Amino acid sequence: MKTFKTDSSGNNALVEESLVQVIVADTTLTNADSGSTIAVGTDGIVSTLPPTKAGSRYTFTNIGADGNNIITISPQSTDGISGVITLAGSVVARAGTVNVDLVNTKATSKIGSTITLLGTGIPGVTAYVIESSTGIWA
Repeated sequence: MKTFKTDSSGNNALVEESLVQVIVADTTLTNADSGSTIAVGTDGIVSTLPPTKAGSRYTFTNIGADGNNIITISPQSTDGISGVITLAGSVVARAGTVNVDLVNTKATSKIGSTITLLGTGIPGVTAYVIESSTGIWA
């Protein structure tokens, strides 16, 4: 799979391998973090997304113990996260309400739960679209 990362000038550049960032504290991401996998193993971490940019992509992975980690992904106040999450054969549709967090729930969290968000560059309810997911995200 080809992975692109936004450089400091705002240009997308092909990277040879996926980048992994292990975070242990609340983090505000930038467009330069696009293409990264954000690995979270500490409970209660909030990752704040940058303003949406077309083609940006962020993957979040829970690396904490089962039932121990709540991971919160927070969009900018004018951005929303929309799409579908497949759970054990059922599909949960997530409305793209602006300024509403996406959470990997603690009680049902599993090591390896992941979600990939694609930036559309259009502020509002479809600023970020869920590209793929595993686990329970609310």
